Formats: sequence, structure tokens, C-alpha cells
Amino acid sequence: MYFDRLSRGICAAVLAAPLAFATPSWAETVLRVIPHADLKNLDPIWTTAYISRNHGYMIYDTLFAMDEDFKPQPQMVDTWTTSEDGMVWTFVLRDGLMFHDGTPVTGEDVVASLNRWGQRDGMGQQLYKNMESLVATDEKTVVMTLSSPFGLVLESIGKISSNVPFIMPKRVAETDPFEQITDYTGSGPFKFEEEEWVPGNTIVYTKFDDYVPREEPSSAASGGKIAKVDKVIWQYFPDNTTAMNALMAGEVDFFEQPAPDLATILNSNPDVTVEVNDPLGNIGFARFNHLLPPFDNADVRRAAINAMKQEDYLAAAIGDPEFWKTCYSVFPCGTPLANDAGSEVIETADIDAAKAKLAETGYDGTEVVIMQPTDIPVLSAFSLVSAEKLRNAGFNVNLEAMDWATLTSRRALRDPVGEGGWNIFHTWWIGADVIDPMAIAFSGDPDAGWFGWAEDAELEKARSAFAVASTPEEKAEHATKVQERLWAIGASGQLGQFFVPVAYRNNVKGLIKSPVQFFWNMSVE
Repeated sequence: MYFDRLSRGICAAVLAAPLAFATPSWAETVLRVIPHADLKNLDPIWTTAYISRNHGYMIYDTLFAMDEDFKPQPQMVDTWTTSEDGMVWTFVLRDGLMFHDGTPVTGEDVVASLNRWGQRDGMGQQLYKNMESLVATDEKTVVMTLSSPFGLVLESIGKISSNVPFIMPKRVAETDPFEQITDYTGSGPFKFEEEEWVPGNTIVYTKFDDYVPREEPSSAASGGKIAKVDKVIWQYFPDNTTAMNALMAGEVDFFEQPAPDLATILNSNPDVTVEVNDPLGNIGFARFNHLLPPFDNADVRRAAINAMKQEDYLAAAIGDPEFWKTCYSVFPCGTPLANDAGSEVIETADIDAAKAKLAETGYDGTEVVIMQPTDIPVLSAFSLVSAEKLRNAGFNVNLEAMDWATLTSRRALRDPVGEGGWNIFHTWWIGADVIDPMAIAFSGDPDAGWFGWAEDAELEKARSAFAVASTPEEKAEHATKVQERLWAIGASGQLGQFFVPVAYRNNVKGLIKSPVQFFWNMSVE
């Protein structure tokens, strides 16, 4: 399946034929991709995992979408209006929207999809706190009525990354948001071929011929989504070196996330281009489980953070300083809300200081289980560094190796450690996901928040205030308060800002510059 030898043989024969012969209509064009992780969880609302988000973008569409300037643009929406007081929003869907099963996309599908998303996503939760009703008034019209002012309506329903408010059929969207869907019918430019899916190996998408793209040029997630190949095949490689060799040999076309230390080797191949596609980069996270000992104690969490010197993590996981920088703001450095409030706990990271602070907490030697995703080089390195640093600080550490897909399932468990639970996992968020307090990563609501389940009423109050703030000055004030509370409760360890390049064969055209990797508009010549 991966090499698709028949398809390659056909293409080779066509290229070798005299120019007088036209390319046969049945010759299939295929884009072969090495994704950054294995796809096991197919519900991009149930999980924030980026591999599931990328899968979502292949098969679903959104009402609005962010352009390259992070401004929301209409996508499935044709026209929209707001009342003078900004409390009533009316959205009219554009013509030609069709699900992969041949049924039209309706207002009821939109309402059900947003209702489900609004229970899992950080921005969605804030939007729904300020919403009185969301109803479909006819087949193509949806009316949102707010109960109180909310300044981020379009930014919420057009957010670019996890959780993306993808529109699903009503029957699918009515699934409990805390259970995974089993029907993968979308309306996007590609269809998911479930029968060809081999977990741990291959994911196949085919062009959806009835998709009607917008006429505007592509800009990040917005604009025309044109499927320029008949098929996109994701081929998962658990080993980065094997993946690199497959790209250089021409067996695959695109490598989404090569380990940064492979960039020099890839750059030496004249047939391969290596470049950074995301100007904001990624923010490393060490996430604590706030429900279980020993990290149910904020002082213990802060002691652990005080051991997490960013330079050591970034040097081990990323290597070349060209691709990383320290950043002690919870919001990406270089963005409007970045600040240094409360960041001393991480900025002054020191093992001896962490050891002294841990001793003051009365830590009793409770085992700390760190989940280590060995198939994601950056996260595997982060895990190893944390294990060493926390042991040196006095923690009793147990490093458990697994693949990323297993980790993303296990991190949803709130069970005790002996029954499948955990204490720490490492991840990263793209900068666009944590650019403001609405990110689910910053939630202080343990019932509806992100894995780890932090709880802090002051944090939630500050996040809610940010959502309704009307001026940049007010937003900055509330964002600073959010950051103070995140550091005060030791919500997560921030491991710095880094940039992971993409690599692709030079015959691949149409790459879209964006924090998220999209595969529409890409072709293989």
C-alpha cells in the first residue's frame, strides 16, 4: 500500500512516453506523507492531539478559518450579520456544501457540532458561558444570541488549532463529547478511507469530487481548499532515521516533522527542501496530574518546575540553537500578550533550589510516573531530561516508555497510578494555540479543562474577564493575571519555544505557510 507500486509504475510509464500522448485519465496522483505521529484517535473534538487535528482538517470543514494574519475569514459561511449591540449573530451557509455521504450540510448540523465542541474546547467553553441560544432557523441559517457581550465570537468558531470547531453531521455531533465518535463522515476536500486504515502503519484519504472550494486564494486555514491530488497516503514511521531515508530515496514526498538534528543531513540532499513553516513555533510543556499525589500539592508542582531549566531541555531535544529560544512567558514570546509576571519559578530554575523547596513540602517519596513517548523524538528527550532533573531534586521517578498514540489515550484517565493513571506527560502546543488565555491548556476548571485537571477559581475569573474585555489594555491586564495564577498554582512546566522544520521532495508544490500542516493545494509534479 505504502509504495503503491502499480501507481508508481503507471506514472513512470507516462513520464517516459512521447509528449504527443496525453496522460491517461485513470492515472492516479498520490501525495505520500510521513505524519508526525501515528493516528489512533480519530475524534478531533475528544482529543487535542495534533495528529487528530490534522486528520480533522483532511475530512472536515469549518464555519470560519484563520488567515495568515490570524484574522478569521468565512469558510462554510457565505454571509453573516450582527445586531447593533453585538448580541445577535446570524450566519448563512454557502451553496454547495455536501457531506461525503451525499447529504447537504444544514444549520442543524452546525448547531449540533458547535454544541459538542463547546463542551471540550477552552474558547468554546468561554463562548457558551456568554451564549443564550444557538438555533437553526432554516436549512442554511444559524442564529447565535449572546446573554452577555463576548468579543471573540469569530475568533472562537474560526480558531485554527485544537480543538478546531469542525462541522460534522448532526447524527455524529450528538455523540457524548467525552466519548469518541465512530462515524467519520465529513464534508472537507478529502474523504477518509476507513477500510484502508491500518493503525500503526497507513492512513488513506481520497479526493472528494463534490467538494466546492471557495474562490479566494489560500491563506493559512482560509480560502480555497483545492484537492490537487487524487489520494493522500500517510505512512507512519516510528523511527526518524528510517523516515529520513525514505524521503531521501524518493519513496515518500513529504516529512511533516523530522527531528531537528536530521536537518543538516536532509539539507545535503539536492532533491530535498528543509524549512520552518510556522513563524510562532511551539511551546514545550511538562504537564502535571493535579488530581494524584504528589502533584495534588501546588508547592510540590512548583518545586518540580524550579528544576526545569529550559536551556537543558531545548539543547537535548532540539539541539541546534537556531531552532530554539528560552521563553518565560506562558504566551509565546514575540506576541502581544507575552509578559514576565510570576515567571521567576522557571526563570531561576536550579536543581539545588528545587531540592530545598521539595524538602520543605514534606514530600514522602511517592512515585512519580512520567509517560515517555519514544516515537516522538522531541517529547522522548523532554521526558528523559525531566526524569533526570526530578531524580536529582529528590523525586522517586518511574519512566514508562510507550508510543504517542497510547499516551494520548492514557492521559485521559483519571485513575490512580496503579490502575493506569499517570503523574507527568510532556507535549507542546503550537504558538497559535496558546496565544491568549482562552487556550484549554490554561483552564482552571477541573471538570471541563485539559488533561491534568487544574483547579483555580481566580484563574477562571481572569480568563472570563479576558473574554469580555473590550480594549487591548484590558486584555493585557487580564492576561497578566492569568499568567500570575498559572505560575502560582504550578499548572505546568514551560520548557521554552522551538521550531521544527518540515522536509519535502522538490517536486512537491503548493505548501501553505501555517502553524498547522494542510495538504490541500499541494501537488506532486
